[in-house]
Amino acid sequence: MEVRSVTRALQILEAVAQHQPVTVGELSKLLGLPKSTVQRTLVTLDEAGWLRANRKDTTRWDIGARVLAVRPAALQGSSLFAAAREPMIRLRDALNETIHLSVPDGLQGAVIVDRVDCTHALRIFFAIGDISPLHATASGRAILAHLPTADVDEVVRRGLERFTDATPTDPGQLLVELERVRADGFSVNRNQYRSGVCAVAAAILDVDGTPLATITVSIPESRYDAARLPELGRLVTDTAKEIAARRTGE
Repeated sequence: MEVRSVTRALQILEAVAQHQPVTVGELSKLLGLPKSTVQRTLVTLDEAGWLRANRKDTTRWDIGARVLAVRPAALQGSSLFAAAREPMIRLRDALNETIHLSVPDGLQGAVIVDRVDCTHALRIFFAIGDISPLHATASGRAILAHLPTADVDEVVRRGLERFTDATPTDPGQLLVELERVRADGFSVNRNQYRSGVCAVAAAILDVDGTPLATITVSIPESRYDAARLPELGRLVTDTAKEIAARRTGE
């Protein structure tokens, strides 16, 4: 009985991850389980931190913070994590700004899996496991720029939430920005997700062009100098390319 309960809980967890935000009824149909069984399991997983009620619609369920925290830890032995660490440190040393490594969480957002801090008293801090929206951040748009058109359309269909006055919430504006990312090789965020936070990011691509991760330099607006953007973009893109090459042993 206990083994079946664990198996059922894992099935529900995986289904939520794939279909979030999802209702009890939808999960019941997907898995062929009674609604009462699904509801009890959801509550248990919620209490343990693995799932959470959707902020906009509490009848729907999302993956919880514990999953996002475990995932980065699991990546620490991966080829991506190992390949990225040394180049991230060198990039931090060159700029003395915080460097983040993020991976895409489907189309839900970008999850921070590693960070190298700068030495400034005033610095940008996002915790390992934090997830940010694809359309509103430099790391997210670096990912979006290399995804198929159908995936970009799906992100737009879900709605482009506004976080600041600078957030690109118009689909046309977002598409123009993605074209710019593809042309320049890097993306730029000035106060588009968090006020006072600027960032420059580049995608780490697999051999087939799939975005595996992003490398991002995060800078307080008070230290951001637009005149340095070409230099920042070059350093970030060069670091992304180095990580990709180290990962495949080239």
